Amino acid sequence: MADWLIILIGLAGGVAVGLQSPLAGSMAQRVGGTASSLVMHLSGAVFSAVLLFLRGGERIREWKTLPWYMLTAGIFGVILYQTIAITLPRLGSTMMIVLIIIGQLVLGVIVDHFGLLGVVQRPLDLARVLGVFALILGGYLISR
Repeated sequence: MADWLIILIGLAGGVAVGLQSPLAGSMAQRVGGTASSLVMHLSGAVFSAVLLFLRGGERIREWKTLPWYMLTAGIFGVILYQTIAITLPRLGSTMMIVLIIIGQLVLGVIVDHFGLLGVVQRPLDLARVLGVFALILGGYLISR
């Protein structure tokens, strides 16, 4: 797959998070954080099932071979929605997304550095440290 297409797909994911977060936050204000999490995850399950069907089932039958900890990944979606439900009404959409992005990128640097969760190890270097500081500074400037 061409690099430019992979970059576009990554940007589309960012747009999806940027749209999903305020939608989830608004829904949480109307029905509650846990209720909105359930609605979002149910709708996601339906869309995933349709996509899985259209893709011929991929290797769904192998789900039983996954390590137990991979089966707990859904908890992070619940944590994310609870976070959105709390931060959106108090800090606004931009700051909520800034905090989520900072958290994602800082964790990404840590995961890369140690090669955790099966990713290719990419040691921390000065450029990445400076990038993290620039990201935090950017978050601070956006919050002002």
